Amino acid sequence: KINVENSIFVIAETGVNYNNKLSLAFKMIDVAKKAGADAIKFQTFKTENIHLPNSIKPKYQNSLKEKNYFKIIKKLEPSFDDQTKIFNYCKKKKIIFLSTPYDKESVDFLTSLDVSAFKISSSDLTNHPFLEYIASKKKPIIISTGLSTSNDVNDAVKLFVNKKLKNKLALLQATSDYPTSNSDVNLRVITTYKNKYKIPVGLSDHTQNNIASLGAIALGASILEKHFTLNRNMAGPDQKSSLEPHELSEWI
Repeated sequence: KINVENSIFVIAETGVNYNNKLSLAFKMIDVAKKAGADAIKFQTFKTENIHLPNSIKPKYQNSLKEKNYFKIIKKLEPSFDDQTKIFNYCKKKKIIFLSTPYDKESVDFLTSLDVSAFKISSSDLTNHPFLEYIASKKKPIIISTGLSTSNDVNDAVKLFVNKKLKNKLALLQATSDYPTSNSDVNLRVITTYKNKYKIPVGLSDHTQNNIASLGAIALGASILEKHFTLNRNMAGPDQKSSLEPHELSEWI
């Protein structure tokens, strides 16, 4: 259970940093468990459901040689079979498996695994048909709120409240910039969310140090999430803005 009375719920964000290799996913689970994370988070998607064939690559990923963003994402698309193995390995290692679904097919798959909760990306905060589909599964929901206005957040919270899911909802303040500078974190949003919605609030921290997370805890955050990698020099779109194993341990 996540609430202000309990200790901070820590999510070690793997995302696509294991480069679609099971052996690396297992290593990252071991690292997250050893570091003391409560949960490790992956991503679940079918590329054809979320990207056009001529998708434009984000500027922060210009270090990747491949120009076609669809091809980049397709190479990182995990099979449902592999994710089942990852889910089972998390069970074995006694760490909570979380994943962000990006399409309905992926929501159905994660539901079949009986995941503990859904983590929703900032990019889907205003995708109300998708939010309603996730709400229909009646699972706990942690939703990031980067890329959004206060009205966007209000509308999303209202949607889940109307679905009788307020007691299963948590909000994460997030700045959708990779990496995020400390001056752009805007931690006071945490206080605003706590006072306004009376639900657990946290921070999806994309900064390169521990200061924002410490500040978030001081303001009453119940959840912290941060990307990590086995090695920042590995290929991949998010490696450069992620913590390495010793930094993950230090942060936690």
